Amino acid sequence: MAPPSKRRPGFSRRAQFGIFTGYVLAGIGALVGAILLVLSLWRPASFNGPRAAAHDTVAPAGQMAAVARSDGLGLIDSIAGYYRAGRQNAALKREMELARIRLAEAKAVKSENKRLKALLGLEDTGVKAVAVSRIVGSTASSSRRFAYLGAGRADGVGPGMAVRSPRGVVGRVLETGRNSARVLLLTDSQSVLPVRRAQDEVVAFAEGRGDGLLRIRLINLGINPLKIGDVFVTSGAGGYYRPGIAVAILSEKTDDGGLARIISDPAATDFVSVEPVWQPEAIRSQQLPEPGQANP
Repeated sequence: MAPPSKRRPGFSRRAQFGIFTGYVLAGIGALVGAILLVLSLWRPASFNGPRAAAHDTVAPAGQMAAVARSDGLGLIDSIAGYYRAGRQNAALKREMELARIRLAEAKAVKSENKRLKALLGLEDTGVKAVAVSRIVGSTASSSRRFAYLGAGRADGVGPGMAVRSPRGVVGRVLETGRNSARVLLLTDSQSVLPVRRAQDEVVAFAEGRGDGLLRIRLINLGINPLKIGDVFVTSGAGGYYRPGIAVAILSEKTDDGGLARIISDPAATDFVSVEPVWQPEAIRSQQLPEPGQANP
């Protein structure tokens, strides 16, 4: 005897009836479909109502799907935007650092141009500078105060010439090489410079102390007329420096004068100008004659 699954439907009326019903329903469905197809081709507007009702039925589900799709895209865009913003922020930081560096370099160039213009402006005073040079070195640990220039005999620089910055006197040339020169600074202990108070004719000597300050010694002793803040300039005596160049500002008063701060600090000076000796004849007259020679 064969298993039930292999039995033919003819042995069961229920199975036969089910198969017949399926065929009938399929035929009816095909007939209805054919009728609907004919109607849709003949009168398309007849299905507007059912079609609209079907759309209304599925509209909420479609809206929910659209919202979900939009939120999903928004989330993806937000994540992508977050990573893009991180890269852009890093790039902007690098650009800001470069901009700060370029700004600092521009400020340095502007400051150097300003100092150079000030040095070039010294020629407006009527004295043509022999050379304009950078201070290439100075004594740091010695009790003596010297500076070294990057200009020498080849540039026309000679001993005794005044060295100054846009702010005032720095010192005078002590000795020269072909392309360099050694400068005796005003603050050296062997430096003595005739000066006068800027607002009147109070004369004095500015003596270097070797510690960055100048000692102002009045020539006419008596009542000390000096006041803190007085400005001293070159008097022109001695013949090395022309008169009227700023030298120092009085910072402390003493019985015979006072202590003063040099106006043109060599440590804060990059470029200086070398000017010719103010009165060469006066310098020569002060020099002692060689043995066996008459005093000119």
